[in-house]
Amino acid sequence: MDTPRRYHTIDAIRGVAVISMVLYHLYYDIFCLFGGHTEYCWLTPIYLWERSICVTFIVISGVSLNFSRHGYRRGLIVAGCAMVVTLVTYVMYPDEAIWFGVLHLLSFSMLLTTALRPLLDKIKPIIGVIVFFILFMLCYGIPDGHIGLFSYPLLRLPRALYQYKWLSVVGFLSNDYYSMDYFPILPWFFLFVFGYFLWRLIKEKQLDGHFCRKIPVLDFIGRHSLLIYMLHQPVLYGICYLFLGRK
Repeated sequence: MDTPRRYHTIDAIRGVAVISMVLYHLYYDIFCLFGGHTEYCWLTPIYLWERSICVTFIVISGVSLNFSRHGYRRGLIVAGCAMVVTLVTYVMYPDEAIWFGVLHLLSFSMLLTTALRPLLDKIKPIIGVIVFFILFMLCYGIPDGHIGLFSYPLLRLPRALYQYKWLSVVGFLSNDYYSMDYFPILPWFFLFVFGYFLWRLIKEKQLDGHFCRKIPVLDFIGRHSLLIYMLHQPVLYGICYLFLGRK
């Protein structure tokens, strides 16, 4: 367990991801939600932009679990926020509600990783980094029906796995399941654990001193990322509604 030492650079990295997320959602609201150009969200640069934000948040969340003495409490707080997101989106957009988005994934990952820490901490950090990155890479295509090298399929999975709506949360996406923000357990849990081990490797190599530099503004934003996440979309929606009119 790390000491209470604050690694401000990690907060700053999270802050950069928060700013990028707000800008991405502003783009989404203007062009996709209010503009009706949903195809704009699937342009390759926009897709890569969105992926970069999510990967950063998930890895940094895995890293940050090393600093928490109350992993269960932290996971339950994020789970509560995830439930609020589901309720609000269901009331506002019943057909586009968020049933298992990034907050749901993070809360699940925090709780499960905390439970598994006695076992995980017996694994050498370099082994954990390699193994869980490989698992993430191999399982990345599970929602699309395959095991492979990220999006490149090596093995097609049985279609029977994709017939049950409840398995969509795991990663076996059924045709009748839709979540506006969708981050299933497979493959994203493996990326979270990769982040957990990545920091342990950094500590083992005594490189953690490089993460103590405090970057004003970004550090503050990163430390308040959950609050900003919960509030930014209603604010952006209100601004777009004011200037662009009814959806």
